Amino acid sequence: MEEMTAYPHIEPSNFDLIIVGTGLPESILAAASSAAGKAVLQLDPNSSYGTHYASLLLQDFIIFLQSQSSSTLQVPQTDDGSGNYVCVPLITRPLYSSLEINSYSSEPLDNSRKFCLDLTGPRVLLCSDPMIDLILKTGINQYMEFKSVDASFTSNVEGHLVTVPDSRSAIFKDRSLSFTEKNQLMRFFKLVQGHFLSESKGDQCDRISEEDLESPFVEFLTKLGLSQKLKWIILYAIVMANYDQDNMEVCKDVIKTKDGINHLTLYHSSVGRFPNANGAMIYPLYGQGELPQAFCRRAAVKGCIHVLRMPVIALLMDKDSGTYKGVKLVSGQELFSPQLILAPSFTITSPLAPFSSHKLSSHDLDLQDVKEKVARAICITTNSLKPDVANCVVFFPPRSLCPDQTMSVRVFQLSSNVAVCPSGMFVTYLSAVCNSAVEGKKLLHSAINSLFSVSISGKSEKRDIDDQSENTEVKPSLLWSTLYLQELTTGAFESINYMTMPDEHLHYNGLLDTTAKLFQKLYPGEEFFPTTNLSDEFADDAGSELEISALGTVLELKFAVLSAWGVESISVFITSDVYLGMRPLPKFSSLVYASLVHDSSIFFGTALSTALTESLISLSKQANMAAIYSLYIISKSRGLIFYKDYGSAGRMDTNDSLRLASL
Repeated sequence: MEEMTAYPHIEPSNFDLIIVGTGLPESILAAASSAAGKAVLQLDPNSSYGTHYASLLLQDFIIFLQSQSSSTLQVPQTDDGSGNYVCVPLITRPLYSSLEINSYSSEPLDNSRKFCLDLTGPRVLLCSDPMIDLILKTGINQYMEFKSVDASFTSNVEGHLVTVPDSRSAIFKDRSLSFTEKNQLMRFFKLVQGHFLSESKGDQCDRISEEDLESPFVEFLTKLGLSQKLKWIILYAIVMANYDQDNMEVCKDVIKTKDGINHLTLYHSSVGRFPNANGAMIYPLYGQGELPQAFCRRAAVKGCIHVLRMPVIALLMDKDSGTYKGVKLVSGQELFSPQLILAPSFTITSPLAPFSSHKLSSHDLDLQDVKEKVARAICITTNSLKPDVANCVVFFPPRSLCPDQTMSVRVFQLSSNVAVCPSGMFVTYLSAVCNSAVEGKKLLHSAINSLFSVSISGKSEKRDIDDQSENTEVKPSLLWSTLYLQELTTGAFESINYMTMPDEHLHYNGLLDTTAKLFQKLYPGEEFFPTTNLSDEFADDAGSELEISALGTVLELKFAVLSAWGVESISVFITSDVYLGMRPLPKFSSLVYASLVHDSSIFFGTALSTALTESLISLSKQANMAAIYSLYIISKSRGLIFYKDYGSAGRMDTNDSLRLASL
């Protein structure tokens, strides 16, 4: 019982939807369901948001992969249940394997807190893809900042990195293309543009024939007379195909012409969509882990409750019908909902013997694995792959690294200007689809050896002097690297639904489609994020319409009001019920205090939120969890500007991952 006192009691105990995990699909679903007026509870046993979509400090990244790579299932201790329910243990299973870590310098680990490493890397956002549209529609872009990806490169037949000519100006500037190839590429892009315009207008004159649209894209490109170099650029650097499209015997995903045309249209519409983005791709500052956090904040605005560090140990099943009824927490508390969403790392293997044959079985509840895996690697280096290029994408088409290469390898380099690594270092992500650990490691080792000056073979090695002399460019020096395999999973059943692991693509389109379909399955007829007037919505937040759903939400709403009033000095008091260690302390005032004086009110909100964040971080070092009860904002003349008593409705999450300082 003493251990249970470290966990807060959650009220209410009945919800429309319980979500276990804060990954990107789980967080999008929480935000969508909350926007539809559903009572949502989102739990996560981890201390930060994101689950398998998180961005972590270097040391935390290592710890997470090591804990998630164990070959044994983690089965929590639970009882047989009470009343009309039976407890079925919720088991955590490993979804990562073949972890390999190489350290060639102590510098990266010494600066661990200056890294934000993506578990899903490499991953970028096309400026016109559906995820960007959803970010703008929901208004979560106010919680995030993005940086343009400077350039894209592809490896040619000779093994050199050449620029991807993805626009009219890039084609004219590209010195690696002959005059004939430039004309061919221009005519092809003009053909695609004409087809798209004709399709949108309903004309038939410039449309590609239905026969060609249903044919393999590689055959259509060959029919147009494009060279192998141009086909590689189009297929693997713009359309981003995974498999060798020229080898139908091994290609598991043959891209049809109509799909290739759609990818090209999306890519080219991304170029120039935003004035401050140079190319087609952008990346969020502080890493891809900012996306699930932003959707969690959006869900909190609509009333969703988020609780971190809260393991779920069992599912509650009805003894008679065998249907899902709720969850049991590590604290012993039981919560109920008609629908449940589980992160992909959770599974149920205990047979439900008491239930009749038509009821749920362990097989029904088990997550469905995909045969292929994704091999991922992260390299920390001292220099950029290309001089004067900070952030770039590199594609290794099939057969560009070795003759038997059947899958493409994607590479994504990031610099300190996106706040993911210390100044003077670069983080490079690599990934490839594979059928086995041997195949995946071989692919990524070949790419790493092609790009960097240190060989990955389990030991730190220096390259031969003769080998160095053959290269006209000095390759970046490798300081640290890791390589691991990630499972691909999919599955959704009955009232218990599983979300998927990050897929093999650079974009999130498949994830978004799956999440939207699951939302429609849960709530038929409800709109997936109904269109709202965001300016009116956030203006209403300062009034009585919105109840407290997270500490960050209240502070954010009031900062706008205070800034408009021109307040230059305030005091903030927060009352809270804090659990210190295993001994609960009574509610008391003045737990957190901040006083600021500023010459200008323009940056007032950000500065105050920074001070409060520091106070909350200091508080979190003393307390495992705190429930916020009331908030006082007092002016310099000791006048009460704002007071709100949240009582037992106060939320328990004081984790600074919601980034009050980013407001």
